Amino acid sequence: MKQICPLFRREFLGYFRAPVAYVFLIVFLVGSIFLTFMVSRFFESNNASLDGYFNWHPWLFLFLIPAVGMRLWAEEKRTGTVELLFTLPITTLEAVLGKFLAAWAFLILAILMSFPLILTLGYLGHPDWGVVFTSYLGSILMAGSYLGVCSLTSALTKNQVVSFVLSLFVCLVLVFLGWNIFSGFVSAYLPVWLVDMLANFSFKTHFDPFLKGIVELKDVMFFLSLTVFSLCLNAVALER
Repeated sequence: MKQICPLFRREFLGYFRAPVAYVFLIVFLVGSIFLTFMVSRFFESNNASLDGYFNWHPWLFLFLIPAVGMRLWAEEKRTGTVELLFTLPITTLEAVLGKFLAAWAFLILAILMSFPLILTLGYLGHPDWGVVFTSYLGSILMAGSYLGVCSLTSALTKNQVVSFVLSLFVCLVLVFLGWNIFSGFVSAYLPVWLVDMLANFSFKTHFDPFLKGIVELKDVMFFLSLTVFSLCLNAVALER
């Protein structure tokens, strides 16, 4: 833990030393607010909930989290600083955790900066605060899983653009597997049991219960297991 904390601080504060972090925060907030109010018709729905905000997160994360994760290791490898990093008294797994936790904390900050929506919701109606809490919890866990995949793809290449494209493709597949339109399409060619099994590997399948106020162990374990599995492969990729 002593080795992880300094790396975490360096990485987390490093986001705010470059304009990219502020661009990310602005794009995420403006994009999510636009989709909430203009596309999901927040005021016209007459429903005191943030469903119109959180329903877009799997799709927003598809582009924004790979943009954050692509630089985690690709940039270190391109500039050669990854060799310098591992000359320090820190293990590969500790380095992976330090960089991942810093990026995850940055993403959590971006998600929580939507708090004006909560104030608006409380002012206009009487929302179910339990559902609001579980929705935020599900979004944070899903963001960690997205980031774990992006961190792994970043460790496989020196090119940030290649890392972004790989992350986008893998995460897109993991979203599409649970999309009703996609499931309905492939069910015409595959057995129902196989379609259901594939859907269980989707971000969306395990995120939707959180939006209904349901926190099940299998959904939490899916996000945590995918995150841990991706980080373990990340460490193996760096060591090899």
